[in-house]
Amino acid sequence: MRGDEESFEAASEGAGERGGACGGTGALSDGRGGAPASGLTEREKLERGLWYDANFDEELCALRTRADDLCFDYNGTRPSDAGRRAELIDRLIPDHGAGLTVLSPVYVDYGHNVHLGENVFINHNCYLMDGAPITLGDSVFVGPNCGFYTATHAYDAAQRASGLERAEPISVGDDVWFGAGVSVMPGVEIGAGSIIGAGSVVTRDIPAGVIAVGSPCRVVRAITEADRVAYRR
Repeated sequence: MRGDEESFEAASEGAGERGGACGGTGALSDGRGGAPASGLTEREKLERGLWYDANFDEELCALRTRADDLCFDYNGTRPSDAGRRAELIDRLIPDHGAGLTVLSPVYVDYGHNVHLGENVFINHNCYLMDGAPITLGDSVFVGPNCGFYTATHAYDAAQRASGLERAEPISVGDDVWFGAGVSVMPGVEIGAGSIIGAGSVVTRDIPAGVIAVGSPCRVVRAITEADRVAYRR
């Protein structure tokens, strides 16, 4: 969960795992600036929200390579080959509801940390950086070129170069619409029915039922009955 006081810190986050190579090991802290978290694998540290070795741990590198391969196959499959695309998205993002539409290209880090409700629509060139869980509720619309970034690097340059990273979950309620080019930062929660304007950088929580826009993203106004359009079939 993000508040106003964390906006500056959040604005520098979200670069994440794609910036590092795989291979090698490192001893990293337990997330509180103390001794290494002995007895835990790097994946366990990641899943507990601790600082972990994002770039050089073999297990995590293997999981990301698997996801990269599945993204490559999905993005290269013809839109008309619905059966093959459905098979690949089931392997890439196993936890999704019925009625999912994902337009190519799409990119994830792991896939198993992405949780999608029913009737979710994801437009072209979406990046789901799912070191921590990314949860989208039912009937969420994601515009083109959007990114959901759970990862943050260490601020100290030497620690950052060593692969030190931490991930915080992102949670989005039902019926949220993201305009094109929105970036959602680590730890953010967005309430049901809200609209996030194009180009926004969401660094803190957004309540339900509002229009919010900007960098950093701020609430403009509530959505009301006056926003209903007149339409007849």
